[in-house]
Amino acid sequence: MYQAKRIFRSEFVPIRDLRYHVRLWGQPDAARPPLVLVHGWMDVSASWQFVVDALAQERFIIAPDWRGYGLTELPKTDNYWFPDYLADLDFLLDHYAPGQAVDLVGHSMGGNVAMLYAGSRPERIGRLVNLEGFGMPATRPAQAPGRYARWMDELKAYHRGEIELKAYADVEGVARRLMKTNQRLARDKADWLAPHWARQAEDGRWHILGHSAHKISNAILFRVDEVLEVYRAIQAPVLAVEASDDSLGQWWQGRFTLADYHERLKAVSDLRLAQVRDAGHMLHHDQPERVAQLIEDFLRGEAAVPLENPKECRRMREI
Repeated sequence: MYQAKRIFRSEFVPIRDLRYHVRLWGQPDAARPPLVLVHGWMDVSASWQFVVDALAQERFIIAPDWRGYGLTELPKTDNYWFPDYLADLDFLLDHYAPGQAVDLVGHSMGGNVAMLYAGSRPERIGRLVNLEGFGMPATRPAQAPGRYARWMDELKAYHRGEIELKAYADVEGVARRLMKTNQRLARDKADWLAPHWARQAEDGRWHILGHSAHKISNAILFRVDEVLEVYRAIQAPVLAVEASDDSLGQWWQGRFTLADYHERLKAVSDLRLAQVRDAGHMLHHDQPERVAQLIEDFLRGEAAVPLENPKECRRMREI
């Protein structure tokens, strides 16, 4: 099994009437801001362990389990609203870094949260790293009636017990699931992640530490015009990191492309773009050393290529 080099400690803190679980590495340092790591959809904060181990320098690191994930208390809800993640992060920073700017890294859904938070609270972010936090395909107002209907239908299915996450007979089954989802994930890392990603219940089976209500569609349309206004309000330097595998091409089949994403990123005033070779969407698992190097170089004010014009989108620094 993978042997962690830097051992985390767990804390439970009160955040908006929830008992929030937070993993911490290192100790607070008055000379440097905290580094906050936020995970993606159907993931947990332990997912950052490989990147934390690969960092060259010691750092005070804060990594929460989002509401509905990991060891954070489940809210009494049957669906989730994206703005809640921004508010949870705001309360979390008030707890750990009151009145202080932090460096923020987000993966996937966490990257989307980080981008929207940085534009909404620009004074709270020193530097921002977005790992494959692409956002969603553009929507049209005409889709609203069907979207609301789908949301209500899925809520009913959830309450009928029809929206569930698969349970596993043993922790080895969880590890195999992780490797099936990400074929680059080595067995030793999968074995280490599995007991953090799932937990054995009284029935003896291992259940994913993610609330099945996360699978219910958002009732609200994704408004690109609103997102771009938030991006324009970001004051911190931003590093957007992509994997060499084109996840958008796999997910959306032309409905939302990397070119579309790059176009949106032009709304960010101080942007760098980088790519990690031989990696998929879980690039922090696939190439943690390269991701850690990119993060540390960027936090020192180095690395990556400015995105200055449309042609620049194709000229990314590879590592």
